[in-house]
Amino acid sequence: MDHVIIEGLPAVGKSEMLALLERFYPESVRVLPELVKQAVETRGLDLFRDRDRLTAAIAAALPDRKAQIDALRRQGFLCLEESHLAVHLAYSLALGDTGFVDAYAELRDMLPMPDAFVRLEIPLARSLERQRARGTPTFDVDDAVLDRMLLELDRWHADQTSRLIRIHADRPAHLAVEDLAEALHLSYGAPRESLHDTFDIILLLGRPASGKSELIDHMSRSASGKRAALFHIGPFDVIDDFPILWETFEEDDLWEQLGRGRFHSKRCDGNYAVTDNALWGFLIEKINQRVDEVVSKPAQLDRNTLIVEFSRGGSAGYAEALERLSPSILERAAILYVSVSFEESWRRNIARYDEKRRHGILTHSVPREEMEKTYGVDDWGALAGESFGTVLVQGIPVPYATMSNEPETIDPAVLSDRYARALNPLYAAWRRGQS
Repeated sequence: MDHVIIEGLPAVGKSEMLALLERFYPESVRVLPELVKQAVETRGLDLFRDRDRLTAAIAAALPDRKAQIDALRRQGFLCLEESHLAVHLAYSLALGDTGFVDAYAELRDMLPMPDAFVRLEIPLARSLERQRARGTPTFDVDDAVLDRMLLELDRWHADQTSRLIRIHADRPAHLAVEDLAEALHLSYGAPRESLHDTFDIILLLGRPASGKSELIDHMSRSASGKRAALFHIGPFDVIDDFPILWETFEEDDLWEQLGRGRFHSKRCDGNYAVTDNALWGFLIEKINQRVDEVVSKPAQLDRNTLIVEFSRGGSAGYAEALERLSPSILERAAILYVSVSFEESWRRNIARYDEKRRHGILTHSVPREEMEKTYGVDDWGALAGESFGTVLVQGIPVPYATMSNEPETIDPAVLSDRYARALNPLYAAWRRGQS
């Protein structure tokens, strides 16, 4: 998105939130103030009595506003504009201002349609309360006009079939600002141009304790701009099937307490082991569902990266998992396999448990019985015999990189070099496949 308009009731906080975004995302954001309010203030007009003069002032200002929007988009900024002509149209209909209503059909074509509209939503009564608190009676609007304005504005959006993102703004300010920044795909410290060169989806594979979580932790600690430049990973979310597996174990605990027995697992060495092999396919279907929730949203992976993490073992573990993944994932994915030997995986697994030894999902090791049965054999080498290449899954070529993660290290510089040497060639191959 390059041009987004923020709308909402009076005193919702549009100007204040936009000022914060421009201040904290200077590499990415530029803000254009509300055109109508700017015309009122620069011309010294009365918002309610000088309606014809206001229409003329708006018409005179439109060429400059269009030039500003076009210039910011060419420069690579996200242009955030406060309010828009359809809001003024809705107010004009509510106020009976036929002059602007008649002029709107011609004026609307003078400005480009934005990529999206964002509405900051608060109850009408809260708007009235905030208007009184801000102490600017020349801009205050009563409840009857606001109620009619919202009705007309909603009708306009429906007629235009515009992309309207709604954000709940009747709550602590930091929560509304956080949701607004997320909706706009903003990342702190990251120039927008660097986020164009990032993966859509990374399938992060490898044995338990191979270093997948450490890689994610390293990425989360990297500034967004640096991470995008060095590793081609944008602002990212993680979908990991292990929490789903753990929840299944805990559900078995509950069924056991109810006298129904365990369905998918057994207790083993103070932890759990899988007894129902159908569970592995179930976990992939859960991944498909959760990824679909992300990729089904328009532009959700625009400058963002989704990391999908899982481990598999057995003579066909990864082959079967990849064959079950949705094609919509595979078409946008690259695979990074974090490679360690079985004995190294077991050593780190034990070390991780011994270091923490507390109850919880992140501190339990995989029992030796489960490690040997499920992960003792790993079919990744049979699927991908080279360090870099392409695997054909469901007829879809998916680029991969196999990254050796031995010897173990906690040195950030060593890890950064290790990750970059795998991810940069992988990104180049993935990019070629996407073009």
